[in-house]
Amino acid sequence: MLIRTTGTESFSLGQSWAEVSDLWDKRLVFVTGKGGVGKTTLAAAIGVAAARRGKRTVVCEVSDQERLPGLFGVGAAGGEEQELAPGLAGVTVDPERTKEEWLRYQLRSATLAGVLGQSRVFQYLTAAAPGLTELVTMGKIWDLAQLERRTEGGVYDLAVVDAPATGHGVALLRAPSTYAGLARVGPIRRQALIIDEFVRDPAATGVVAAALPEEIPVTETMDLERRLEEELGLTLDAIVVNAVNPRRFSAGESRALGHTGGGSPEARAAIEAALSEHARARTEHAQVRRLRRAARGPVHTLPHLFEPEIGRPELERLAGELERRL
Repeated sequence: MLIRTTGTESFSLGQSWAEVSDLWDKRLVFVTGKGGVGKTTLAAAIGVAAARRGKRTVVCEVSDQERLPGLFGVGAAGGEEQELAPGLAGVTVDPERTKEEWLRYQLRSATLAGVLGQSRVFQYLTAAAPGLTELVTMGKIWDLAQLERRTEGGVYDLAVVDAPATGHGVALLRAPSTYAGLARVGPIRRQALIIDEFVRDPAATGVVAAALPEEIPVTETMDLERRLEEELGLTLDAIVVNAVNPRRFSAGESRALGHTGGGSPEARAAIEAALSEHARARTEHAQVRRLRRAARGPVHTLPHLFEPEIGRPELERLAGELERRL
């Protein structure tokens, strides 16, 4: 089912999301970051947030895993746009299917597009063409963000992209300009330039980085910010650090617990576990401070959810936590 109507509740993301409130006025939001830092969960949360603000929203996965439907407790749709929640749709971009959609639009014939798309010569040429897969993927993403679409599907106010990990994410954003430089003339170049202009327009497109409160993800996030600025002239609209544990004790309390002697083995084990978690939280918060000192964009945190898996109930709970932070 495609999304046509939405609710009107409001939602904000992060500790001071008002700093980047214009994010909700954009047409396209990319979520990228080091692999395994919770990009999909963050993209889903942004999608829920936008839908609650009355935006017709679609979350787009650029992978073949189709993880989004599982988060919302619905079955995979095999690349079709489907409803995930009220006001929120999801879709997975399949590059091969996207190439055929592009051919159908260019040739104005589904039959010719199907024949050419299945041609071994065409498949060989497109596989050999540098950046074409990324370009058609970006073309599909761009189309999702248009009020007048060139392909079939719903019409949305905002498209949120669960983009590939950092390096591949930057390459995907760079693909239109790269291909425009290779194709000196013709419709492919014109389309690539249109997409590139849209991606570089800060009024239309935003980029959000996901991270974890750990040394390597923080370092990679700082490198991502630098690469976006140097290679594309883009800035991060926000950096969101996922799964940050709370600091439960003050320095004095932790020292007092450390000097506690005696008691049962169970009590001592509980104290050691509490102190271990306190030390971990201190390390995490130190990494968040390190990121805030280095980053140009605003840095926000999301709490650690002590659940074995993230599903729709956990997303709703996370949404509530974020609303209370404003």
